[in-house]
Amino acid sequence: MRLSDCSTQLKHVIPASSRRPGKTCGALAVVALLAAGLAGCGSIKPVKYYQLTHPPTTPLAGSQSPVDAGLLVRPFQSSHLYREDRIVYGGESEQLGLYENQRWTEPPVELLQDALARGLRQSGHFKAVTTLRSESGVDFSLTGHLYAFREVSTGGVVARLNFDVELLDQKLGKAIWHHSYNHDEPTSGKSVADIAAAMNKNVQLSVQEVQDGILQTLSTYSRK
Repeated sequence: MRLSDCSTQLKHVIPASSRRPGKTCGALAVVALLAAGLAGCGSIKPVKYYQLTHPPTTPLAGSQSPVDAGLLVRPFQSSHLYREDRIVYGGESEQLGLYENQRWTEPPVELLQDALARGLRQSGHFKAVTTLRSESGVDFSLTGHLYAFREVSTGGVVARLNFDVELLDQKLGKAIWHHSYNHDEPTSGKSVADIAAAMNKNVQLSVQEVQDGILQTLSTYSRK
């Protein structure tokens, strides 16, 4: 029952005399009836939050040396839907929806940026990885556009992740690598928790794929 419905019902339940000013007993009756009426509306559902775990990436082998380059991972461009923390769902049609009480701990654009930065940093393949624009020693920046970070229900249920990414040479101001990631990760069930777990795996796969592409590009790249 909606709160507006409860308020309408209470207007009919409360006697007119109890609503007159200066009547202490009438005021108490109003409070008692209001409490009883609101109790009948049902309790408010708690908000549940879901987070991504640390993305494992292929670590630097003992015989390898880190790439002599500092990386800046910038925030991704995206729709306002992915700049909020509510989980997005939909099918293959144009219509999308938002869960009211099922949310990410951060907006998807921030979750993706953080996952990429942490994964690339912890791999040990690079001299430095940061998300701070003012930090010195940055040679390349990673940026992109997030298109989908949502539940998709068709024949089954999947967690869809779709984004474009590019690596820019900070000194020359030009893009040296472009990549598109688009993958539907199947879920183990139909609950929102299952969706979150599948998206977590999908993000981890994307971080590894982006790392491999950057390493391959920088291994042959020269500014000369």
